[in-house]
Amino acid sequence: MSFYETKPFEAFELGDRATFTKTISEADILLFAAISGDNYSVHVDEEYAKATRFGGRIAHGLLTASLISATNGMLLQKPGGISLAQTLRFLKPVYPGDTITACSEVVEIILDKRRLRCRTTCTNQRGELVIDGEALEQKDMQ
Repeated sequence: MSFYETKPFEAFELGDRATFTKTISEADILLFAAISGDNYSVHVDEEYAKATRFGGRIAHGLLTASLISATNGMLLQKPGGISLAQTLRFLKPVYPGDTITACSEVVEIILDKRRLRCRTTCTNQRGELVIDGEALEQKDMQ
């Protein structure tokens, strides 16, 4: 079974959505720091982070937001498309061990340009919104 099913642009409806859930691990944070080069102390140094308003280490905002990339792709399906724009508002910190659910939901269909405007969110295991944003997706780019 394919992770990505086939869905033509004409089949999209308002309210279509995709979700992806992941628990953010210590390894995720350290690997993201290594990949991105963002070794800021609030992410990698527990002693430093304890003295901040967060009271401990937190995940990178863009690590958490990267889960939206999965939901955008899952929503677009095959033959696929591409993200044109993404806005993000970081509302709450994400700690190691938090389980995050990303969601992309179609809120506008732009027929003439074959684009989808989506509300994109990430919530934690307590149902708290940690990221809120919007994506603009181009469907069927070939």
